[in-house]
Amino acid sequence: MASAVAASRNGTRFSAAASDYAPRSVIEYGWRRTAITLAIVTATLLEIVDVTIVNVALPNIQGNFGASIDQAAWIGTGYIIANVIVIPLTPWLQRRFGRRQYYAASILIFTAASIACGLSGSLEQLVFWRIVQGLGGGGLISTSQAILRETYPSSEQGKAAAVFSMGVIVGPTIGPTLGGIITDQLSWRWAFFINVVPGLIAAAIVLLMLKNPERPRKLQIDYVGLGLLAVGIGSLQYVLDQGQQKDWFDDSSIVTCAWLAGIGLISFVVWELTQRQPVVNLGVLRYRSVAAGSILGMVLGVSLYGSVLILPQYVQGSLGFTATLSGELLVFRAGAILLFTPLAAILASRGTIDPRFQVAAGFVLIGISNFMLAGVTTTGSDFWTFFWSLALSGIGLAQIFVPLTITVLGGVEQRDIPGAAAFFNLSRQIGGSIAIAALVTVLARENAIHHTELGSLIALSRTPVAAYVQQNGGASSHTLANLNLLVTQQAAVLAYADTARVVGLISLCLAPIALILRRPKQAMAMAAE
Repeated sequence: MASAVAASRNGTRFSAAASDYAPRSVIEYGWRRTAITLAIVTATLLEIVDVTIVNVALPNIQGNFGASIDQAAWIGTGYIIANVIVIPLTPWLQRRFGRRQYYAASILIFTAASIACGLSGSLEQLVFWRIVQGLGGGGLISTSQAILRETYPSSEQGKAAAVFSMGVIVGPTIGPTLGGIITDQLSWRWAFFINVVPGLIAAAIVLLMLKNPERPRKLQIDYVGLGLLAVGIGSLQYVLDQGQQKDWFDDSSIVTCAWLAGIGLISFVVWELTQRQPVVNLGVLRYRSVAAGSILGMVLGVSLYGSVLILPQYVQGSLGFTATLSGELLVFRAGAILLFTPLAAILASRGTIDPRFQVAAGFVLIGISNFMLAGVTTTGSDFWTFFWSLALSGIGLAQIFVPLTITVLGGVEQRDIPGAAAFFNLSRQIGGSIAIAALVTVLARENAIHHTELGSLIALSRTPVAAYVQQNGGASSHTLANLNLLVTQQAAVLAYADTARVVGLISLCLAPIALILRRPKQAMAMAAE
């Protein structure tokens, strides 16, 4: 109560639900904690891996339904829009229905929708059930993080963060590998059916063993805030997902949704700040670590999803890798994450190294790794060419997520952990969407620029060009077509390299933001000991 009074003096307004927060101990030990942890990690992996598996299977789905690229894009767009709308609502939904009930319902909705997706007989059915699946998946990530944090004692928060990071960071890496195997060996429908058994097991464990930190309570529904959030976040996600395909602001739907996003989000913030029981408690942004951590979460989304998007396209399109082989390439990064995450967790949780320096160093390593990746992006690279750049990227990611999680949540009062976790995960999700939209745009623009520049150099007066034409039977239409193909392939490779440099530059430039974070109380206390 004293903290709420102090905060109100600083001009921060809390909801009645937040000020009345009276948590019960939900810390677990032994086999119960092990079972709960396995269920939480399984649910987290289901949500994150599913996104990348479906992306790999998308061309097969498109061909099966005879859909255009724009139509098939809604398989991913519908899911992400539903996902990002639900994420900031999760703290309110947990208080209203109880964390155990809400989390189990989210898993079951996700699992049931997976079955329906796999059985879909048309593109329209598939898109609809993907939206339902996104509603369930949105409740998993931030809730998983809050559950793990409260299940482990304060002395083991580094371990809890490390366990969660395995799902969040490794998931996007193993997803393409699994998706490639499913696409090459089975039907695309198994990209959804694979969720069923793990989902049912995780839901059963949650219902039987998980405790609620507080009892469910009847809360007034903020319909206006909910509507403004849906319009603002949904429109923003549509702009990010469809912008490049529709040539951005040359398309009327993009312009309309951009206006809706701006007006909706501004109105949402103004409305929520005036409500006694807001659907989203914006008060958590008063914590400097949450505000700065959300910005870094967006950058993490760029670094995490950027290479997952660009690298498979490059190795499959320019080097001729299969879907399975391109997925296996990302195992280099996953292996480094698995090896170095426990070490990063130990250093951060014990206060051996200031977590802020770990986060900054991690972004620097990711920046360097992307410049290394750009240096080996050629038309003649092979599988092992990418080992060092991807391994260094994995080491960098391992240094970021656990220390960043500890720093963001370590400086937050217990009652605000669900809200802080929701904002942190929403920022990473939106960061990933921004990364995909921006990098696809950069890739397309750079490809066009390089194609024009290289094409301008193709003239019979140039000795290398004349020699190529002579060696291939003269200036026939077939020879000229092959020459244009070489230009197209080289332009694409140069564009992939430029895109990797952009990701590297963003990571390096924003690394100093980590120093704005407050050192978490737990790390300072352990360092003092």
